Amino acid sequence: MSYPRRREALRELLGARELDALLVTDLLNLRYLTGFTGSNGVLLVHTEGDEASVFCTDGRYRTQAQQQVPDLRRLIERSGPLQLAKQATEVGIKRLGFESHVVTVDQHAALVKVTGTDVLVTASRLVETLRMIKDEAEIAALRAACAAADTALAGLLAEDGLRPGRTEREVARDLEARMVAAGATGPSFETIVASGANSAIPHHRPTDASLRAGDLLKLDFGALVEGYHSDMTRTLVLGAVAGWQREIYDLVAAAQAAGRGALRAGAQLRDVDAAARDVITQAGYGEEFVHSLGHGVGLQIHEAPALSQFGVGILASGMTVTVEPGVYLAGRGGVRIEDTLVVSDGEPELLTLTTKDLVVVPC
Repeated sequence: MSYPRRREALRELLGARELDALLVTDLLNLRYLTGFTGSNGVLLVHTEGDEASVFCTDGRYRTQAQQQVPDLRRLIERSGPLQLAKQATEVGIKRLGFESHVVTVDQHAALVKVTGTDVLVTASRLVETLRMIKDEAEIAALRAACAAADTALAGLLAEDGLRPGRTEREVARDLEARMVAAGATGPSFETIVASGANSAIPHHRPTDASLRAGDLLKLDFGALVEGYHSDMTRTLVLGAVAGWQREIYDLVAAAQAAGRGALRAGAQLRDVDAAARDVITQAGYGEEFVHSLGHGVGLQIHEAPALSQFGVGILASGMTVTVEPGVYLAGRGGVRIEDTLVVSDGEPELLTLTTKDLVVVPC
């Protein structure tokens, strides 16, 4: 990971905002800029360069900070934000940005006591703006995370892991263990296993409900590799396929293909959503597609940009997003098909490679 290059890109944003420095307190943003993975840390990014910047953590992480942040001046203090804000004012910083989307009212009040009222400037989501465009190291981690998920599902299918009588919870735990065995550090979110009527609940949490022949089975899961998340949904059928199941599966598959086809650098976010949503709406199921088409993935499972009816902005090469339309028939069952893809100027790179053909699990 090229942390100095990321900090330099951030300085360009600070210059455009006429800020002298930024106090980074969000831990994921801190990891993005330094590689630090501890639970307490703060970074002062100075426009004059890394020589003027300071990383701060507490004594528990002294050794970890030496290993993970060797290229910045380090300060060991438990009240890092206040200490760095104080130092900033002492060296003459006049406009100190802070992450107003994560700083609480009480934290802001404490910072004001240190800096005065004229120094602190709101600087919301500057680092998140950079995080939307993934570099090669990030995309490599995302590829590995998606591969671990693909491998886990392939093993589950090959070894009769989706058989009637198993519970949703058993399948979820099995899938998560297989992702770890395939190289993940853990699941990227709580695995969704939803069978039968439960598959019509978009974010169903696994229960002791048993899988049954004739069920739709929705699996929404992902793997975590080097802090980066994958996200994939596949919907299968246990045993014979009913006509209505085939109908909504084919419809969602067509919508998903339309969404992927619209995924290009320069495309408006809402237009990509519309490409998939219109397919479902024209088939008469618009009210059963109850969520946005997709979201960014990276150090968070849900991050910018948002592919939705209300999305504002355009896609850019290097953004990594999901495309996941769904149709949910309450009391009967639902279908969602989801991939993780990397946006480019041409065809997006597909990272989740498990087939999207309807898989019928023999019973």
